[in-house]
Amino acid sequence: MKRTAALALILAAGQASAQTACDSVSFSDVGWTDITTTTSAAKQVFEALGYDVDVSVLSVPVTFAALSSGDTDVFLGNWLPAQEGAIGPYLDEGSIETVNTNLEGTIYTLAVPAYTYDKGLQSYADISKFAEELDETIYGIEPGNEGNAYLVSLIEEDKFGLGEFEVRESSEQGMLSQVRRAYDREEDVVFLGWAPHPMNANFDLEYLPGGEDFFGGEGVVNTVTRKDFVAECPNAGKLLEQMDFTMEMENTVMGAILDDGEDPDDAVQAWIKENPAILDSWLEGVTTTDGEPGLPAVQEAFGL
Repeated sequence: MKRTAALALILAAGQASAQTACDSVSFSDVGWTDITTTTSAAKQVFEALGYDVDVSVLSVPVTFAALSSGDTDVFLGNWLPAQEGAIGPYLDEGSIETVNTNLEGTIYTLAVPAYTYDKGLQSYADISKFAEELDETIYGIEPGNEGNAYLVSLIEEDKFGLGEFEVRESSEQGMLSQVRRAYDREEDVVFLGWAPHPMNANFDLEYLPGGEDFFGGEGVVNTVTRKDFVAECPNAGKLLEQMDFTMEMENTVMGAILDDGEDPDDAVQAWIKENPAILDSWLEGVTTTDGEPGLPAVQEAFGL
């Protein structure tokens, strides 16, 4: 009897330890407004369920390395096909796992204002023809981004006659500020663009064909985790597997953040309050960390 009781205590302690380990979740946010939006939504829902949530702003390469080493649990921004080369080795070795496709219908490649497109800059092959007008510059986003690296490789290999160009790396906001200045003056500019994003409403844009070998066509965004996260923490994993987003949601929330200056958490809260049915699908079968039904707890936290 004593041995049985001791064994039961050991098992109970092990289960409690595993539960405690799963009461915290860490996310990487690479600083793009769309990923800040989705990460904020996940953070707020997880916190409402009783989880301790940590969000770190990391570059894409550092994010994948941190997931692989187990230092970060979740990343909601695996854009494909653009990040296939960066994440592929980790997926192949099994140190990162894909748990959900959280968004479909994305676009990511070089873009120009419609007035520049109408002048004849209508593909990657046309960029070099506008070298003077563009000041031999392509505007990219944050240093270390895989899209920037692809553009640099085109320049180094003199693809499309781009050998004399440079990629000006900046933040998302820095790049878009430069685009805004050029756009307001109707000056020609070429830059990395993507959808979902309010830039598609704020500027009349055209996306350029020619980079399909890297950027592909229409893409998706996947949720990825460290190895065995879903197996070890099935309740958290279930939420991640069910947490899908829409272009409408992300465009609306990003517009509130970028155009209206709202705090990301506030913008996400406002959207969820106006669209509370989204919680039904996210939280089906999900519980709080105490094992109670998750949906009522999250609804209460959002004031619904």
